Amino acid sequence: MYWILFIGVAVLSYVVQASFQKKFRQASEVPLLGGMTGREVAVRMLAEHGIHDVKVTSTPGQLTDNFNPTNKTVNLSQAVYGETSVAAAAVAAHECGHAVQHAQGYFPVKVRSALVPVVSITSRLVPFVLLGGMLLINIFPQIMWLGIAMFAFSTLFSFVTLPVEIDASRRALAWLSRTDIIDPSNEEEARGALRAAAYTYVVGALSSLATLIYYLSIFTGRK
Repeated sequence: MYWILFIGVAVLSYVVQASFQKKFRQASEVPLLGGMTGREVAVRMLAEHGIHDVKVTSTPGQLTDNFNPTNKTVNLSQAVYGETSVAAAAVAAHECGHAVQHAQGYFPVKVRSALVPVVSITSRLVPFVLLGGMLLINIFPQIMWLGIAMFAFSTLFSFVTLPVEIDASRRALAWLSRTDIIDPSNEEEARGALRAAAYTYVVGALSSLATLIYYLSIFTGRK
């Protein structure tokens, strides 16, 4: 039963990743009529939302785009920062959507931020605790239970992340649709790329849940 669950999640993950890469590639081939770069889109969206203390920077790698609330930076990958495509505009606006969430006190972001310190600690320790728990499961089952509880925080974090990411895409599309950055005929490409990106987080959350169920099955079946 659990192998079927894992295989199903793995296949779903492959399909979603392939779909996301395809849609992102398609949107990357559609130029913006105004010729704005990803950086310019981000700067404009931040300014129009009254956010003036967040910097837009370039970060190495591909699909490494992120918003860092600690140092207040929107970090855009090389495929987004200087590009003038629909995909670049959509990704830049999405990351700025996170900045808007923080500025407006979006509740799921507050919950996610509160979990970050706990998850950052437990994620480093949980592999060792779970390994020790499985080795000593018949002697000290409490160790395994502790490891499961620690991993549950990561699973919870994955599910809390879902509304944060979906809302950031919603904000991005709403803003892009009321500006002259993306032509209405190209809006579907932007929507498709962001929707596919959101699905990757859904699969990640399901994968974490499947792993949690697996560890629970080991614990409950230890005898």
